[in-house]
Amino acid sequence: MRTALSIAGSDSCGGAGIQADLKTMTLNGVYAMSAVTALTAQNTTGVRAISEVTPLFLKQQIEAVFEDIRPDAVKIGMVASSELIRTIALCLAEHKAQNIVADPVMVATSGARLIADDAVSVLEEEIFPVSSVITPNIPEAEVISGCKIKNEQDMLSTAELIGKKYSTAVLIKGGHNINDATDILYYDGEIYRFEGTRINNPNTHGTGCTLSSAIAANLAKGFSLPDAVQRSKDYISGALADMLDLGKGSGPMNHAFDNTSRFAQMPQ
Repeated sequence: MRTALSIAGSDSCGGAGIQADLKTMTLNGVYAMSAVTALTAQNTTGVRAISEVTPLFLKQQIEAVFEDIRPDAVKIGMVASSELIRTIALCLAEHKAQNIVADPVMVATSGARLIADDAVSVLEEEIFPVSSVITPNIPEAEVISGCKIKNEQDMLSTAELIGKKYSTAVLIKGGHNINDATDILYYDGEIYRFEGTRINNPNTHGTGCTLSSAIAANLAKGFSLPDAVQRSKDYISGALADMLDLGKGSGPMNHAFDNTSRFAQMPQ
């Protein structure tokens, strides 16, 4: 069985972060592991508190995984401080990690800021150049590039700009009133366009975490990056289309929408 590691923050309501990553990786057919960067007290209405782990403890988590069950892919999600980002970069370099998917989580779906201002530049300097792909949404891509994105052509040019600057593939996720859920991938000097239809579901908590984790899982299994993106986009569309409705705010998707195991069945 192929394996994948999520390095991210915990979400106490289970819709995003580590919890979403573990569900997504499992449902996409790999053995999922985690290194927690922070604990959060949050639900579908917002983030109440964040408690970071120490750099030493994060290092110990990552090393424990690599020294025993080496991951075939690594997804990096919420990392709030520059010290933790540097710790991750050093650990991944030491263990020659492959198939690194960096999701530059900056703001939660609820609007809560999840990263310190000084940590953004460290993320760009330390993580982006060693990543196989980075997966910003439109507001995150604007922060990273310094460009305004007003239409799909802006997405194309911004993805290429970021990709060339950091020598990595870039997937800019659509939405945010720019297009109808179409994503743009810059990869190996080429532009790939992944069309999507917006699903009328207000419960989108954890969509970014889920997409990046699914990409990591598919890279771990040996799919090419364009194929991994397409499979992951199909998976998240299915999870959204299941129309799970939990919580009082922007609720989670049903990561297990395609689970046909007899152990998941409800009583007759």
